[in-house]
Amino acid sequence: MNRTFWKEAVVYQIYPRSFQDSNGDGIGDLQGIISRLDYLQKLGVDVVWLSPVYKSPNDDNGYDISDYQDIMDEFGTLQDWEELLTGLHARGIKLMMDLVINHSSDEHPWFVESRSSKDNPYRDYYIWRPGGPDGERPNNWSSVFSGPAWELDETTGEYYLHLFSRKQPDLNWENPQLREELYKMITFWLDKGVDGLRMDVINMISKVEGLPSSHRDGLAPGELAWGGEYYMNGPRVHEFLHEMNDKVLSNYNIMTVGETPGATVEDAILYTDEERKELQMVFQFEHMDVDSGPDGKWDVAPWTLSKLRDILHKWQVGLADKGWNSLYLNNHDQPRMVSRFGDDGKYRVISAKMLATLLHTLKGTPYIYQGEEIGMTNVKFTAIEHYKDIEILNMYREKVTEGGADPNSVLNAIHIKGRDNARTPMQWDDSANAGFTEGEPWLKVNPNYKEINVEQALADSDSIFYYYQRLLALRKKNPIMAYGEYKLLLPEHEDIYAYTRTLDDEKWLVLLNFNEVPQTVDLSAELSKATELIIGNYPDDAPTRELLRPYEARVYRLKD
Repeated sequence: MNRTFWKEAVVYQIYPRSFQDSNGDGIGDLQGIISRLDYLQKLGVDVVWLSPVYKSPNDDNGYDISDYQDIMDEFGTLQDWEELLTGLHARGIKLMMDLVINHSSDEHPWFVESRSSKDNPYRDYYIWRPGGPDGERPNNWSSVFSGPAWELDETTGEYYLHLFSRKQPDLNWENPQLREELYKMITFWLDKGVDGLRMDVINMISKVEGLPSSHRDGLAPGELAWGGEYYMNGPRVHEFLHEMNDKVLSNYNIMTVGETPGATVEDAILYTDEERKELQMVFQFEHMDVDSGPDGKWDVAPWTLSKLRDILHKWQVGLADKGWNSLYLNNHDQPRMVSRFGDDGKYRVISAKMLATLLHTLKGTPYIYQGEEIGMTNVKFTAIEHYKDIEILNMYREKVTEGGADPNSVLNAIHIKGRDNARTPMQWDDSANAGFTEGEPWLKVNPNYKEINVEQALADSDSIFYYYQRLLALRKKNPIMAYGEYKLLLPEHEDIYAYTRTLDDEKWLVLLNFNEVPQTVDLSAELSKATELIIGNYPDDAPTRELLRPYEARVYRLKD
């Protein structure tokens, strides 16, 4: 397998609105990030992925872009952005920008023109359809953010498609002129020195011709339905990505990752097989649905290690020889990993380290989400008014205000799965507002910031932060972490995830206990060859290697 910087890198995701405020307006900004670059260098990350900082009315916190080539006023200026890029590069850190090109904002000049008349030259930059005989919507698709995926526009009496918010109209990738405009915009940023692109819902850019309604069984007339089979991994998506690679991406030495909801292992190989020249790696979500019931994300169901391990194993094996995967357990769209997959109470520190060991010893490129490295947790706001996320607010309105559901049970689902869990401000110290801002924060700070913060982590040599630092340093020295062959052990164990990584004559054994109850390890043959404890989340090796302590992680070097 080819050795490349993007396979060996560790990426740190920054959600700018919540990272660091520099001017007291309660909103994180570029100068705030600049002030924390030494912290990122100390951690040892190779790449920073910046969630969108472009001009935006902020209906979906920057994922609705009104100007792709300028910076949101709240975040600063293009000059600030250039200063950030220079500061990162001076510290040996690359910058990956978020590329949101399935949709724009309805305030983008293209859409303003597009909606002005049916014969406007920009009309075909978006997806417009007339209503049915009785004025009904063109099809029955529901939006990802609740409600219909179509909005009637009074000016021309036609509907436009928005798979997300109604202020996020979908771009029409069937239009070659639109594609050229997007490629010019991407070139603008790459010429400025951007080192990578994370492509938002990139596998939704091609829709099935005719945009047919979903015909799921049991649908009532007029009932909305998930139409993903008609726009996820669509008919021309590979053609479009290959064209973008050929015309733009291949001209630069950059890393590319595509966010691909609903992608299977087979899809991921098509997207990331190096010979196909599309993308380098994907974000897939199969493991993020491990605690979703039959009615989707908000139907919270208990997860088991067996279920999670089966999914991770499938992807490890499926992409072993072709393609590449991103390794993550949380991001700006997901709850905090220590609350979801670990124990955010008594064993918060130990379990956060265990989960970090998992992420950094599987094959793929690890992603750290801001605050993960200090063990930030989910937040439990008691009133819906404290939440800001459009997905949460729309769902609550649909289920409680309009549907009459019990508000407490809906709030409980939000506490477990809501996106604002990841978006509470970064906890820097125990001063007011966790050192994030001198003003009123745009989203309330998690009340546990006095106990969980960067200042505390840096003062404690046994903190989660320093454990991450050790993992990242190990990765730089040991190619086995990026390239080693993965082999599963103890496939039936309900609480232990165990596997080996092998590269040439080097072999590592990884043992992870996902339970607060000590677990017996039945691997005497492997453990008899363990010559060195490479890293572990307890301060010492186990009194007996056959017993894993609560949430323990151990990585051994094996010798034949």
